[in-house]
Amino acid sequence: MAKIRVLLADDHTLLRQGMRRLLEAEDDFEIVGEAGEGLETIHKAEQLRPDVVVLDYAMPGLTGPQAAVRIKQMEPKTKLIILTMHDDEEYVEEALGAGASGYMLKDSASHELIAAIRSVYRGDTYLSPGVSKKIVTGYLQRTKRPEPKTPYEQLTVREREILRLLAEGHSAKEVSRLLNIQPKTVDAHRSNLMKKLGLHSRTDLIKYAIRRKIIKV
Repeated sequence: MAKIRVLLADDHTLLRQGMRRLLEAEDDFEIVGEAGEGLETIHKAEQLRPDVVVLDYAMPGLTGPQAAVRIKQMEPKTKLIILTMHDDEEYVEEALGAGASGYMLKDSASHELIAAIRSVYRGDTYLSPGVSKKIVTGYLQRTKRPEPKTPYEQLTVREREILRLLAEGHSAKEVSRLLNIQPKTVDAHRSNLMKKLGLHSRTDLIKYAIRRKIIKV
């Protein structure tokens, strides 16, 4: 029986090692590689072509969703699971919009990770039970009383990527290199996201990113 080939991506070495030991104890898994940041994950996904990539949401350089977009462009058949501490609906939407098939909370039981990988490998979508319940509750509340989207929810996935990278201190030129887009495209997205969020300077942008926990302090 062919094994499920898994790439583990997280900037915490101990967590990666823990997941490796957990999965290697199962007969149907093969860990083909590890990565500690976004660009490294993309390069290894292209090189190793795993069946499933488990991505930390908050990796250095590029986030899990940002890396997911690039991996899906290169390897459409690769399944992606985002691993995170965030259970907010907007984070789930961002992950699924980026091409992830799974969304798991880091406080999940170990058997859930095993179930999630097998599930997305089969072509299904997997959400942690706590996340699923929150999404259903939020959906029911919206159908009863529709609420307008928050400014952040109005941002596109690309605008959210650029917001985070700029808040981390990257220049427009560096962002264009990381995302493989033209500098003038970065400038256009930056202008749009600043307008949507009502921000007027880079300092405002950084403060906003800190308040929303988009970047770590």
